[in-house]
Amino acid sequence: MALNQTNKLVWIIETIYKVRKITFEDLNRKWMDNIDLSGGEEMLKRTFHKWKRNILDTFGLVIECEKTAPYRYYIENAVDMKHNSIENWLLSTYSVCNSLIESKSIKDRIILADVPSGREYLDPIIGAMKKNQYIHITYYNYWKGETKNHYLMPLCVKLFRQRWYMVGRTWPVMNDIVFSLDRLRDFRLSSHTFEFPDDFNAQEYFDSCFGIIADKNCNVQDVVLKVSARQANYIRDLPMMRDEKQQEIERTTDYCIFRLRVRPTFDFQQELLWNRDELEVLEPQWLRKEVADTIKRMWNKYKEYEI
Repeated sequence: MALNQTNKLVWIIETIYKVRKITFEDLNRKWMDNIDLSGGEEMLKRTFHKWKRNILDTFGLVIECEKTAPYRYYIENAVDMKHNSIENWLLSTYSVCNSLIESKSIKDRIILADVPSGREYLDPIIGAMKKNQYIHITYYNYWKGETKNHYLMPLCVKLFRQRWYMVGRTWPVMNDIVFSLDRLRDFRLSSHTFEFPDDFNAQEYFDSCFGIIADKNCNVQDVVLKVSARQANYIRDLPMMRDEKQQEIERTTDYCIFRLRVRPTFDFQQELLWNRDELEVLEPQWLRKEVADTIKRMWNKYKEYEI
């Protein structure tokens, strides 16, 4: 589907969602006012019904109409727009795209964060995933400071902190490794295909992971955090873990207590340190000690300064 066509679908979804219910006449009036998308031309009723079907196919959202006057349209399953799915991610992405399209006159006042160059490999990797096709990659390892060739099955991709990552099952060892696409130095498709492994599920692979480190040697466990009342607002609005994996179990005027069900891997520990002295690890004790040891090593680099 063309980009402009998808933007139109997103506009319809957002317009209906914002007002909850709207007649076709009011929707058409708003449509014509949006010159960037409509070109000033009205929306035909048959076109609208075709776009309704496209919205269902693309985003899984059902637009229904009231059975009685004033016959307003509404999104029947609007609650699905809050779910963490690829459809919701697409909707959010295109929604931002629409806002940017309508804001060209102030483009010098809109500052965007760049996504590293690894995105150039995203399309061919997704293409290989669709066909279950082996790929050859040359990968640069930051820690070892060297490149290495891999022949692997591309199993899934994940976006985290503005970087795309791929889980690949290497052949013939059959290890599952996470690769950052911006560290790929070479890429080519193989002529060989594979049967997608029954023992791999992308959601389960990253279950209870904070980011992209899925270390199975680090068990899922409860982590209890004491957070200042001010910083708790950020953790509440932008959770470290989604759904029932993050619970606020105590709130006072000075602090809040959160319980997280998580693998406390290296990237999660980095996130804890990012919160500085606004956050304290209460449990488990091994993680509390790990964070304390890290802070001590940091202090040793600056201890010439008096406190």
